[in-house]
Amino acid sequence: MYEPADWIGVDRGIVNLATTSDGTNHQGRRLSRYRRWQARKRAEFQARRPRSATRRLARRAQKERRHATHVSSWPFHQLGHHLAYKARKAGVPFLEVDARHTSQRCPRCGHTERANRPTRDHFRCRRCGLAGPADVVAGVNVRDRARSAWAFVTMPVPHPV
Repeated sequence: MYEPADWIGVDRGIVNLATTSDGTNHQGRRLSRYRRWQARKRAEFQARRPRSATRRLARRAQKERRHATHVSSWPFHQLGHHLAYKARKAGVPFLEVDARHTSQRCPRCGHTERANRPTRDHFRCRRCGLAGPADVVAGVNVRDRARSAWAFVTMPVPHPV
């Protein structure tokens, strides 16, 4: 096993499906737009009430579900599996770390407090004043945890003499 050159931390969230430690946001906007379009089509179809309505609505719901799985709006667990699979396929090491308090911890001074995140989108450390987008700060903390966990996991075990 080799030492990775660098790590990218990924914070998974509700509004932004994934935010990386380098500041890239992956949102579900396209999927939301698609779902609104599908809902409009469904409403139009139901208003006309053709005889084959039930069968065609079921087929449309299945198509929408497949599309959502393919595009992005996955639950956290499924998104983690997709990330692990893609990393393995690319030959990149993947390490899932405990995400507890990553959006409340300051990556500069380590101060962890709920008040560090006054709003859902903004982070501001109460001790050192570091400020920025909360999801990016969480991604940086995830990256830092992965670095330290990797060092711990790959550390050679001393053999007793």
